[in-house]
Order: sequence, then structure tokens, then C-alpha cells
Amino acid sequence: MRHRCRVPQLGKPADQRKALLRALTTELIRHGQIKTTKARAKAVRSEVDRMITLAKDGSLAARRRALGYMYDKPTVHALFADAPSRYKDRDGGYTRIIRTLRRRGDNAEMAVIELV
Repeated sequence: MRHRCRVPQLGKPADQRKALLRALTTELIRHGQIKTTKARAKAVRSEVDRMITLAKDGSLAARRRALGYMYDKPTVHALFADAPSRYKDRDGGYTRIIRTLRRRGDNAEMAVIELV
């Protein structure tokens, strides 16, 4: 039983869920915004905030942690070059979730998540 367990399951086993969140994080940081379901957007928000916080730290250990999590090495280097100046006055809340129309096939709640 998973009473009081606050991890979003997203209908996937743990390994697939981790891979999905890593892929969504990489694509969001690469493109600036992505369209996905509302549940996935809420789940990926904390991961993106964690990566941007690592980039603001800028240390070698933080860069290695980000390289170990994200799938694209040039995206990590671009994030570490851009994030400290872009988010220097902001302590968290680096993403914005905007709800959009429901998906046609299964009526799932859709959202656009973007970097602020």
C-alpha cells in the first residue's frame, strides 16, 4: 500500500517514470517550453527547478550531477552558461504551467510548461 506517498506515479513503473521525467526535463530546458499532460507538467516542474538550481550553483560537482541526470550534454553546458545570469534574482519557481484544451483522443488535461 502506498498510503501518504506523495510521488506522482504517472501510471508507469519506477524505471519508466524516471526516464520520462529525465526526457521531459531535457526537452524543456532545450526548447524553453513543451506541451504535455497536466500531471506530467506538475511532476517535471520540481526536476527542472532542481537542474536550474544546480546551474546557478555552477560548481564542478553540480555540473556533474546535471550531466548525470539530463540526456544531452550540450544542453547542460548551455544551461550552466545561461541560468546564473537569467535567474540570479529568482529563488525557485523557474517554470510556469498554463492549462490548455483537453486532448481529443482521451480527454486528458493538457498543459504547456515553460521556463519563466
